[in-house]
Amino acid sequence: MTTETIPVSDAVAAEALDTVAELLRGKQTAVLTGAGMSTDSGIPDYRGKGAPVRTPMNFQTFVDDERARKRYWAGSHLGWRRFRAAEPNLGHRSLARLEQHGAISGVITQNVDGLHTRAGSRHVVDLHGSMDLVVCLACGQAFGRDSVAARLEEDNPLLGTPEALRVAPDGDVEVADAEGFIIPACTVCGGMLKPNVVFFGELVPTVKFTEATALVAGAEALVIAGSSLVVNSGIRLLEQARRRKLPIVVINRGVTKGDGRALIKLEAGTSETLAGLAARLVD
Repeated sequence: MTTETIPVSDAVAAEALDTVAELLRGKQTAVLTGAGMSTDSGIPDYRGKGAPVRTPMNFQTFVDDERARKRYWAGSHLGWRRFRAAEPNLGHRSLARLEQHGAISGVITQNVDGLHTRAGSRHVVDLHGSMDLVVCLACGQAFGRDSVAARLEEDNPLLGTPEALRVAPDGDVEVADAEGFIIPACTVCGGMLKPNVVFFGELVPTVKFTEATALVAGAEALVIAGSSLVVNSGIRLLEQARRRKLPIVVINRGVTKGDGRALIKLEAGTSETLAGLAARLVD
């Protein structure tokens, strides 16, 4: 199969969108989204062009190294603030509109920002979890992130003084007084708390991946929006669609691991492209 790569500029945008809309029209379409989906909401894409070098938190390091855990909680709290302030963008709203009119069957997202749900999408599979929950690794109790964030700020006044925190070149956060930083514990059993997101070195929960594969299995086409497909879970879903010979459309600025396996690759931003498809597919 030969991929048709279409660089979407103003001159060819309408024609390119017409081509994709005609391909998807009348088909049950599943959508897989990645970090590029949320850049227009002010959440950075850590794998995109110009992104800073970043070392993601490893699960074993989080569990074994208290200092690393303190740094993570400090940085994660700042990230949570940003996520809370972010609003769904035109791309999120367009997918919600497409679902409401039956043009797509649901969204599988690699993002943990919750913006698809806030935009109104109902069938969302949060493949890598969601930052709005915190779980206890000992007893499994779940807590709302807001309540844990309030405890963090109460116990660590330095979180209110950004100058006490410095972002290192590797994307980690250095805490001026790491030894004195207080990290939250489970109020039920005293166990270790962790945001409900998949860390590097962790597997996607079986139930989540089963939901994602079921969505692709029931689809007649797959759209991948804003993902470079570096993460293995995304590639596995793409391969599932490819083996079934489903038409695959990739929408992304920059190279992805799925470019050679897609029927059409649109070199474009997700917001304007998905809005254009919604305008064509929704009566």
